[in-house]
Amino acid sequence: MSKVKTNIVDVSKQSKVRIKPIKRANHIHFSDHPDFRPNLSPKDVLQMGGFGGTYYRPIYSQVVEKQLDNQHKEYPKSWFEGLDIPKQITSSVYDKSVNTYNIKCGQSLLDWENSGWISNLDPYGWFQWYCRFYLGRRHPEEDARQIQRWKNITGKKGRHRNSLITTIHKARTNNSDISIHDKSISPRRRQSLQHWGYKLTKKDYDEKINPLET
Repeated sequence: MSKVKTNIVDVSKQSKVRIKPIKRANHIHFSDHPDFRPNLSPKDVLQMGGFGGTYYRPIYSQVVEKQLDNQHKEYPKSWFEGLDIPKQITSSVYDKSVNTYNIKCGQSLLDWENSGWISNLDPYGWFQWYCRFYLGRRHPEEDARQIQRWKNITGKKGRHRNSLITTIHKARTNNSDISIHDKSISPRRRQSLQHWGYKLTKKDYDEKINPLET
């Protein structure tokens, strides 16, 4: 049974708030959702290089059943300053060299749709939701769902975040000079976390590892 239409939400519940994200030392603070703590803004993610340059490519959405393109144009032009839009944002061909860690990662949109993760509100997926959320768009049910997905992947108990920390810790056990930011350690997982608005910090690493060493 197809799960493409699993997350059909009432778009009339959308609202706009004037809450500005506040960049703090270790995370971005949203006063109405303090439990959502990414540390990369959408602009950061794009400027660093992600999605093989294809995120906002033209697509046919199975969820909303129509062709979509130029979706990136709703965002501030400053987000794309200095970027080659056709190569780094709207390319139909995945180019791993665009990515921060020079590696391909992530499932296809078709896979995400068929798994039932894509809603009609944001047919490109989680990062589109994040871009709009960052700019003040709110939707009660969809925000709760997408924030929980973020927590499951990159929150304090997030599987990708903690797997990365564990892998780094094992490497540092043999060589303490290794940086927690060593790109040769789990580049695919690092790239994936970036797509979810997160880059590992020393504070997060230490908070996870120090209790294990005492």
